[in-house]
Amino acid sequence: MQNVFFYDKYPARVDSAEELLTGLTADAKSIPPKFFYDERGSELFTEITRQPEYYPTRTEVSLLESTREKLKPLVGDESVVVEYGSGSSEKIRLLLESLRPRVYAPLDISRDYLAKSAEDIAQAFPWLEVHAACIDYTSDFELPFEIEGRKTGFFPGSSIGNFSRADAADFLGRVRQQLGDDGALLIGVDMKKDRAMLERAYNDEAGVTAAFNLNVLNHLNRDFGATFDTDRFDHLARYNEEEGCIQMFLVSRESQEVQLGETTVHFEKGEPIHTENSHKYGREEFLGMAEGAGFASSECWQDENGWFSLFYLSAEAA
Repeated sequence: MQNVFFYDKYPARVDSAEELLTGLTADAKSIPPKFFYDERGSELFTEITRQPEYYPTRTEVSLLESTREKLKPLVGDESVVVEYGSGSSEKIRLLLESLRPRVYAPLDISRDYLAKSAEDIAQAFPWLEVHAACIDYTSDFELPFEIEGRKTGFFPGSSIGNFSRADAADFLGRVRQQLGDDGALLIGVDMKKDRAMLERAYNDEAGVTAAFNLNVLNHLNRDFGATFDTDRFDHLARYNEEEGCIQMFLVSRESQEVQLGETTVHFEKGEPIHTENSHKYGREEFLGMAEGAGFASSECWQDENGWFSLFYLSAEAA
């Protein structure tokens, strides 16, 4: 399609392999959560958002539907919307007809999934120019295109919670620089709440989150020459009160050894691999972090239960 432009900035495989090796040979083993998002992982995450226990998506969607007309004058005409971690681009569809931006720029690490989503968006909105970039948006990077127009960042799904609080502040600072002095950021943030409700959301009865967590091992087997057997690991998700976050792990069912390229990684029975954090925030806590990154709050919308917040942060006001 003529109105779709694709920029392939996927990180070099050797760099990714070294990052994986560093995490899996540490005393406390870990896999960076960006490795969830191969094509199958992206599909599974979309399925997670449809589970009855997973309240964030339906709550955020309701907020987006109720605020989209209010966002139009804030975003302005002929704008450029940059979505960080676009996935299936489902949520942006709720806004495109209302906002009518000139350009939509989805950024995501899953190359094939991103390409298909970009084509689908371009077909559904033929008046829209789509600039899709396969990129690790969690790292320090520059936007791979120069497009005139006021930029509005879009970061839904409370994906900001996947960063540590320090890294989240750094990420917001990078986004602030990328969007420019007249830019803004629309971001969804999951609020702190009842522990039992949080743990249900990450341990759905259908087992989709468990399948999503375990799929990261399939990704490593396919793309990095690992020899994980998913039947020998269990999914674990629990809320850490002190850290204010859900923590996800893969726990070894037995003593075993796994190859990662030429390196042998040993696991004790019961040894965990930390795969993801999902930090939850208080309203003032998040606004303080955003202000430190150079944003000012222009608007904040919450559902009636106070479960989820949608913030419109203005760089200009800061």
